[in-house]
Amino acid sequence: MTATTPTTPLRAGVVGLGWAGQQHMDAYASLPGVELVAIAGMEDGPRAELGEKYGVTRRYSDWRDLVADGDLDVVSVAVPTFLHAPITVGALEAGIHVLSEKPIARTAAEAQTMVDAAHRSGRVLEVAFNHRRRGDIEALKAAIDAGQIGRPYHARAIWLRRAGIPALGSWFTNREMAGGGPLIDIGVHVLDYALHLFGEPQVTAVSAVTHSELGARGRGGAKSDKQHVGSAYEVEDLASLLLRLEGGGSIVLETSWAAYRPAGDEFGITLYGTEGGADLRVVDYAPAGELTIFTGEGEEVEDIAVTADAGRGHLAVVETFLEHVADEPNWSHWDGSLALDRARVIDAAYESARLGAEVRLTPATAGLDADSTTTTETQEA
Repeated sequence: MTATTPTTPLRAGVVGLGWAGQQHMDAYASLPGVELVAIAGMEDGPRAELGEKYGVTRRYSDWRDLVADGDLDVVSVAVPTFLHAPITVGALEAGIHVLSEKPIARTAAEAQTMVDAAHRSGRVLEVAFNHRRRGDIEALKAAIDAGQIGRPYHARAIWLRRAGIPALGSWFTNREMAGGGPLIDIGVHVLDYALHLFGEPQVTAVSAVTHSELGARGRGGAKSDKQHVGSAYEVEDLASLLLRLEGGGSIVLETSWAAYRPAGDEFGITLYGTEGGADLRVVDYAPAGELTIFTGEGEEVEDIAVTADAGRGHLAVVETFLEHVADEPNWSHWDGSLALDRARVIDAAYESARLGAEVRLTPATAGLDADSTTTTETQEA
């Protein structure tokens, strides 16, 4: 790994040439103290075009070559979910700090191998939860931290689409490659920002149902250029969860790729607190959503419409990742454990839906060894 000084920029690589990968490329190309020097991806045309756009001469069709050629300090992994673990582990073992796209992996067990690799290598592993870096989410978190709604005790958090299956027949709809449907794809963002807003309480139990009604009949697919792998529709197109939290709080989480509802995308959260409440709605990826804080006492209503900026999304995620990489004494603090916890909750949700029963999560210390994964218990519904 290249030694760095204040005058020597970090050398960055990106594996993955799609939208997410390009967000990382943009960030590395625009932030100080880092230089984008290598990209990897299977598609010849996009690889050449992006290499020209960013002035990158080191272009690889195989991520292994990117890692093996050495001298990278950091790498972003923005590829289909089934590749997150092997690429991340390979890069960490080569002494490279890793920023992976969400979800961390297909399962908690797979995610654990990544966290363990971060511990063995002593390098940083982070996962890109860019939605918590939206301006409206950050404004809502600031209001909560300032005590405007008191203690949050219940929420309904959503990301719903009418016809947004990423691509019928692509890796997204293959269970082995993707790990699941909208719950693990966009629902993981909802899970992340909801728990973030609550202050990271432990999820103690999950009760979930999943439905596959539209995708299996060829309905609800979005227009997309995503690679077709000939897969049948093997995942859910709607999931609904009840999360029980330590301290008695609760979250209802709903997510869909396809459902008969108003057209377009909608995500957000409604929070109920001891001194007030809040509602955030974002329609069709608006840069800033409609955020209202509900306060007052008795008949007195003091509702506040909050104007939030657009936030910095992936740029902020990459910037924070680079700050952590620069903070060598604290590398062990950023080991992917938070994303592993998200994976454990999603695992429990899929298990609950399969069994038709609530699944209880037993707290565990993340990432210490291969046996440290959260255990689950089932209870008849």
